[in-house]
Amino acid sequence: MNSIVRHIIGYTIGGTLFFILIPLGFFKLAKFDYLLNNTPLISSNIVRYLLSSIIFIIGIIFALWSNFFLLSFGKGGPTEGFGVAISPQTKKLVTTGPYRYSRNPMVFGALSIYTSIVVYSNSLVALLCLIVFIFLAVTYLKFSEEKRLIKDFGSDYLDYKKKVSIIVPLKRYKM
Repeated sequence: MNSIVRHIIGYTIGGTLFFILIPLGFFKLAKFDYLLNNTPLISSNIVRYLLSSIIFIIGIIFALWSNFFLLSFGKGGPTEGFGVAISPQTKKLVTTGPYRYSRNPMVFGALSIYTSIVVYSNSLVALLCLIVFIFLAVTYLKFSEEKRLIKDFGSDYLDYKKKVSIIVPLKRYKM
């Protein structure tokens, strides 16, 4: 299959999964709160709507910002998902822009969007599922994606890994 067609299909499937199906799944999970006696996470609707909006905006910014930097400076994309090539492989390790704050700012953006949905839906069941989802995402990053990055960028990636958080931008480091 032509690599351009494969990349278009990869981005389409990835975008559908991460920005439509997974968010929809968290909304659907909120309907199962009756299993936990409909215990709300946040009692004030105003606080809930404001907090979910702020988290959502942060997620969108990180998702778009990181894609721009990866394509512009890394000359590639997220590369693969579960062994299937999605985009051209990055040619340069990107450590600027959002990558100064997180080794996986796209994942941070997506998880922020999912968190905003959980806060908006005010669902304890969705929150518990989000925690499991985050654990699985970190496990995937550590045992799949990081191995590839070490293979591709060697000691440069290992040095970067020591300085920057895997997902959550906790601290700004000088690079």
